Amino acid sequence: MSAFAPNAALLIIDMQAGINHPRLGRRNNPEAEQRLGELLAAWRLWQRPVIHVRHVSRDPASVFWPGQSGCAFQPAFSPQVNEALFDKHVPDAFAHSGLERWLHVRGIEQLVIAGVITNNSVEATARSAGNLGFDTVVVADACYTFDLHDAQGRRWPAEDVHALSLANLAMDYARVLDCAQVLAGG
Repeated sequence: MSAFAPNAALLIIDMQAGINHPRLGRRNNPEAEQRLGELLAAWRLWQRPVIHVRHVSRDPASVFWPGQSGCAFQPAFSPQVNEALFDKHVPDAFAHSGLERWLHVRGIEQLVIAGVITNNSVEATARSAGNLGFDTVVVADACYTFDLHDAQGRRWPAEDVHALSLANLAMDYARVLDCAQVLAGG
């Protein structure tokens, strides 16, 4: 793991029960949770900072509406007592959350981002991280998304949505690596 600073933070986005709701549709990357679990185990073993982001929706129809089971973390990704937790109300984990200040106070300059949804909260957060000057990595196989319909009604397979989102990020905002590359040091 020598390519990363000793305090490189793992930022886990929206790994809540609601993301498994059938109404979200077909997804890609069926092993994403396994890869994310490997990252989380490594970060805990290495005693590096782990940050959990929870989406708390303002829309009562959302799978992340507060006070219902969908807003709770999936058991495998529940924060431990020594891990940071930030709530967000929009896709970008930096918007009105205090995350940027928290990172700066601790001298954290490198972020490794994983979670859901690739083309929504992961992309929004990684774009902000890159724009704010953080050395940002998005872990491609520890993220996933869902089939998406565009404004003309065309259905885009989750695999294509995922790939295009990661391509957008790789242009200017983040390095895109697989879990094995991150665990090997990037």
